[in-house]
Amino acid sequence: MSLSDQPAHNVAAPVNALAITIIATVATGMQSLDMTIVNVALPHMEASLNAAHDQIAWVLTSYIVAMAIATPCVFWLANRFGRKRLFIASITGFTVVSIFCGVAQTLPEMVLFRLVQGVCAAALLPLSQAIMLDTHPRESLGRAMALWGTGTTVAPTLGPILGGYLTDQFNWRWCFYVNLPIGIFGVIAAVAFIPETGRNFERKFDWQGFGFLALVLACFQLVMDRGEQNGWLQSPEIKIEAALALFGLYMFLVHSATTKQPFFDPAMFRDRTFMLSLILIAGGGMLINAQVFLAPLLMQTELNYPVITSGLLMGPRGVATIVATITYGRVSQMVDSRLLIMIGFLLCGVSMYIMSGWSLAVPEHEIVFASSLQGFGIGLALCPLPALTFSTLPPRLRTEGSGLFALIRNLAGAIGLSVIASQLTELAQANHARLGTYFTPFRHLSDVSNVAGTTGMKVLDLTVTQQANMIAFINVFRLLALLSFGFAMVPLIIQRGKQPPRRQENAAILIE
Repeated sequence: MSLSDQPAHNVAAPVNALAITIIATVATGMQSLDMTIVNVALPHMEASLNAAHDQIAWVLTSYIVAMAIATPCVFWLANRFGRKRLFIASITGFTVVSIFCGVAQTLPEMVLFRLVQGVCAAALLPLSQAIMLDTHPRESLGRAMALWGTGTTVAPTLGPILGGYLTDQFNWRWCFYVNLPIGIFGVIAAVAFIPETGRNFERKFDWQGFGFLALVLACFQLVMDRGEQNGWLQSPEIKIEAALALFGLYMFLVHSATTKQPFFDPAMFRDRTFMLSLILIAGGGMLINAQVFLAPLLMQTELNYPVITSGLLMGPRGVATIVATITYGRVSQMVDSRLLIMIGFLLCGVSMYIMSGWSLAVPEHEIVFASSLQGFGIGLALCPLPALTFSTLPPRLRTEGSGLFALIRNLAGAIGLSVIASQLTELAQANHARLGTYFTPFRHLSDVSNVAGTTGMKVLDLTVTQQANMIAFINVFRLLALLSFGFAMVPLIIQRGKQPPRRQENAAILIE
């Protein structure tokens, strides 16, 4: 039996398992936090780095593109050099480059450092997930994954809040410096507790497949990130990037079907549970990004809340997500995970439906309630997903599957965010044009403003714009509600994985 065929599952002792769970949670939390913490600091970075408004977006785009391209390589690197070595190298690189990002003086320096940071971040989520799957036996995996899930679901919500606080109290550079103590803890703990896996030198790296896939991911991510601001296919840049993405996808599929050792092991795609679970994590990625983007934007632009107030109103959403992870840990052995996932997506849909009934006069307690219901739903939907996804996948494919799992989640999140932003803009413009037909200088002007003439028309136009934007938000909330209800039906066609023989209780971890 070759090394690649040997099972990777190796249940750790209880104390080490708890330590490994904490390390994996910290690593995923750091990676997830960095995707959102920088957003609120971009205006301050723009002035400090002497960058134009459209140029500063590359601080986010470079990180996301680099992470998307590097993610598929994680499984091969882990097999070649060892999972522990790659995990420690990724945390170390991520932490060191965070310091360089904090001291960057020009935009090219920042973009370069963010590219390297994205490459280092790519391994953190799939490796920590694979480590968790191989550390815990089936009977305790639910509780462990509930704790680990806080790193991937709560951190993106807390990112804008923490980023706003650090930027206001210190400066934007602290959004990167905050990674230093987290990274040092992660490296020391990983060296002490995480076991090393075997190394596989038999499987060759498919450079041609990776090249085509990298072309697809890079061009696709650029289309998603820059399409809305450039007018999508009206822009020559977007046309070229879209054409290159389609070409790369075609060549990747042809190459994968004809080569002896394709980039992804075909055995993964024959696992029905794994493939259907990828659909669910794609839905979860879309919903998380949409929720983190929409609510703060609505509160700050249409409801005129200060940044700190909108952050505080979003705080209960993170708390509700933590409650959901604890709930899942408590009931994971008693309730079918497919049912919990279904309930989670249904709650997300209900929360979005409630938000579709909002107006410009929505009270704060309704915002808190809907956000909390949303946070609880997304936590309940995503916490059981990793364990369900890999319940039928052979252990030798877990690292590779974890890489694909993370890639699908990130790509779906990017798609969701771009589509939502585009829909908001288009719907707002269409609503403004439609509402404008109901007003003339001789009709309803007195109802809006007592000021006549040009000033009165400006006031009227501002009012119509605000109402048009609010209707656009309502339409998007309804769309997300329908999508959530649709994803809630997917667990109905997932087959329950076979339960493995129960392991001895002294090999289990109890996370209370």
